[in-house]
Amino acid sequence: MVLACGRLLGKRFPNTTHEGFNVTLHTTLVVPTKLVRPTPAKPILPVQTGEQAQQEEQSSGMTIFFSLLVLAICIILVHLLIRYRLHFLPESVAVVSLGILMGAVIKIIEFKKLANWKEEEMFRPNMFFLLLLPPIIFESGYSLHKGNFFQNIGSITLFAVFGTAISAFVVGGGIYFLGQADVISKLNMTDSFAFGSLISAVDPVATIAIFNALHVDPVLNMLVFGESILNDAVSIVLTNTAEGLTRKNMSDVSGWQTFLQALGYFLKMFFGSAALGTLTGLISALVLKHIDLRKTPSLEFGMMIIFAYLPYGLAEGISLSGIMAILFSGIVMSHYTHHNLSPVTQILMQQTLRTVAFLCETCVFAFLGLSIFSFPHKFEISFVIWCIVLVLFGRAVNIFPLSYLLNFFRDHKITPKMMFIMWFSGLRGAIPYALSLHLDLEPMEKRQLIGTTTISIVLFTILLLGGSTMPLIRFADIEDARARRRNKKDVNLSKTEKMGNTVESEHLSELTEEEYEAHYIRRQDLKGFLWLDAKYLNPFFTRRLTQEDLHHGRIQMKTLTNKWYEEVRQGPSGSEDDEQELL
Repeated sequence: MVLACGRLLGKRFPNTTHEGFNVTLHTTLVVPTKLVRPTPAKPILPVQTGEQAQQEEQSSGMTIFFSLLVLAICIILVHLLIRYRLHFLPESVAVVSLGILMGAVIKIIEFKKLANWKEEEMFRPNMFFLLLLPPIIFESGYSLHKGNFFQNIGSITLFAVFGTAISAFVVGGGIYFLGQADVISKLNMTDSFAFGSLISAVDPVATIAIFNALHVDPVLNMLVFGESILNDAVSIVLTNTAEGLTRKNMSDVSGWQTFLQALGYFLKMFFGSAALGTLTGLISALVLKHIDLRKTPSLEFGMMIIFAYLPYGLAEGISLSGIMAILFSGIVMSHYTHHNLSPVTQILMQQTLRTVAFLCETCVFAFLGLSIFSFPHKFEISFVIWCIVLVLFGRAVNIFPLSYLLNFFRDHKITPKMMFIMWFSGLRGAIPYALSLHLDLEPMEKRQLIGTTTISIVLFTILLLGGSTMPLIRFADIEDARARRRNKKDVNLSKTEKMGNTVESEHLSELTEEEYEAHYIRRQDLKGFLWLDAKYLNPFFTRRLTQEDLHHGRIQMKTLTNKWYEEVRQGPSGSEDDEQELL
């Protein structure tokens, strides 16, 4: 065979001798065999055994114990706020203040050498992004008022995407040029843009509570709430984009090429993650439409929990944004999948998500307060002041020009008062703080400077801006007329109390085929996506109920209610007198 190959090559290459061919053949056949080495198998995970594993287990146990203890104290605080009707104080502000107080107490205990909780009180970014943030984001998307959201989807997207990008460029560019002018500490371009991106994430929890209490314009409420939800995901994607540029060697790449690479990465992350979350939500709707689990609510609820977290894990596993994916999945599952569930699972899903999101938000705000004493700080007053100025200016450049632009296309105009409230309500929350800890910055002093500045801005916006939002709304006179006639003592800023006392009717409105056609398909005022959704998407992805299905659902709810009531009556402490007293 070798000789045949030699003759063939001799015909193709007549100047090649057999000796040369033999040498060449020997080289090509033998030399590679000497270079090939068997690749050692890589360990899947580093496995800890023995004493090291036991120490890790003890450390994790203490961290879990400390987190649950902090959370229990915060729950007691929220209970006291509700019981003693301290409704004028937003719960987020109270929890952050309690966290600061607990941090001071722990610092005194450590100073007296009574205990050492430095490792337990440290805020871990991985725990935040893997455990705490996904339920918060999913519940936000799942609880959106879909009517107002889809009617204002264009405005919300413009504020959340382009507005956040404008704010990030304004803050990042300002920090970079001020550093080059030796006004503040110097940061390179990518680090400046990363900080501008993370600090552009707004979290108006206190503001939304005030909006709901004062019954402000629902359009203003949805613009602020919808923007804050999408804005969080966009800010995370922008920060990841800046981090990706930092990891690459961009020294021999022009500024225009860098911009195009960053734009391509952002578009891939944004649209890829949104498409993945949307697809997962639609698949969950089809699965629960064709696999009827309504007679077994436990299995139905378990399937919903799986689909809720599924897009986050998949997106992070393929290098997309899990937060963006789980947000769009929550919106789609609420709009389609939720209406394929039994009434019991609908209520169970709604209340479970609210409870878990409340616990996660409370834990985050508490650790935000604790970070005042647990985080190694590097405080520069000039850097903090200039960053606050740039954050407020970037928010203004975001809100006012885009609002004037949108008013050319909107029937319901955004008034100057509404613009001012939207600018003022741009509070910063736990996401900027977690992102600041997640940044891989060198040297350590730079990381400490960014973390300390982020904490200062977050506390400034939550405590000062959040605390003065209610007087500003009353002064601007944009609250509803009915709320204006109320006594000021009746204003309730407790988000927890309202969640416990209400069940959203939008999530329990099940219509038969005839009722759905009368309510939606025959309406002449539906346009664009709303018409497409009512005509084709909703009938395809949701189950239209028959009168028999509605009757079975009511019987199921009535049976469970009667069973619970009988168990309460037969309890050891129950009596007829107590029952009459309650009635």
